[in-house]
Amino acid sequence: MSQSAITLAMTGASGAAYGLRLLEQLIVAKQNVYLLVSAPAQMVVGMEMDFKLPSRPIAMQAFLSERYQAAPGQLQVFGREDWTAPIASGSAVPRAMVVCPCTSGTLAAIASGLSRNLIERSADVVLKEQRKLILVHRETPLSVIHLENMLRLAKLGALVLPANPGFYHRPTRVSDLVDFIVARVLDHLDIAHSLLPRWGES
Repeated sequence: MSQSAITLAMTGASGAAYGLRLLEQLIVAKQNVYLLVSAPAQMVVGMEMDFKLPSRPIAMQAFLSERYQAAPGQLQVFGREDWTAPIASGSAVPRAMVVCPCTSGTLAAIASGLSRNLIERSADVVLKEQRKLILVHRETPLSVIHLENMLRLAKLGALVLPANPGFYHRPTRVSDLVDFIVARVLDHLDIAHSLLPRWGES
């Protein structure tokens, strides 16, 4: 699926609901998805959600495909050191990558081009091939280091989209706040959705 796919990476910041809701919406929108989940992200899912993710990529793929009713082959999960994954190479770069949620550590590693694992390498490939990279940073407050890394990435063409939900849609549940951020990510991926009304709509 390569160039028609979207890579979604989840790292260990609080806010697992953002990444999982985005995954669900990408599947609903019939997008092909490459999924990368760091070990800290697996731990955070277990802390914040009502289920735990299997640790092995093939088991995680089966679990999430069933949970979100993905079509056969629509979702592929790769391990952190699966260097034969298509997203490790510019010859099979996806059309976009989203890191959601994105830790400050992951942000720094991507800004520095470290490529120590498949998440960092995939982001590096997306940047060098000038495809869309969206980083949903979820930590606060921000130090000068964080801000300088964000500026560096923005200059490279990445989109830094902090998980700062709005309130004009009168949220009444936590899920409404999650949907606000997921909707913004989908907008920047040019994927239609009906998660919430736009500004000025009733």
